[in-house]
Amino acid sequence: MFDFSLASFDEIAHELGARLKALRLAQGLQQIELASRAGVSRYVVQELEGSGKCTLLSLLRIVQALGRESELQGLFELKVNSIAQMEAANSARRVRAPRKYLRKNATAPETTA
Repeated sequence: MFDFSLASFDEIAHELGARLKALRLAQGLQQIELASRAGVSRYVVQELEGSGKCTLLSLLRIVQALGRESELQGLFELKVNSIAQMEAANSARRVRAPRKYLRKNATAPETTA
């Protein structure tokens, strides 16, 4: 079994490409047929299967053409294990960083020495 947590980015990409190739072959599709269904070029399918490299949009099109889009459902879901984590996730809000420089107040009274 491939362990994504121990692999480099290139190894993960290569593994995903190999898995998509196995899915294509299991469905009896040629690269040109998958490319046509996905709306990408045959070269994109070939590159994805060989090196794991393509654009995110091309990957999504190919996954959908293989009928596996439901497997993306839980890909980046925030998994909550406790009530405290759920509350933290719900209350997480983006906060602006403080300004680096304060603007000079043009209406401030001048001091005389």
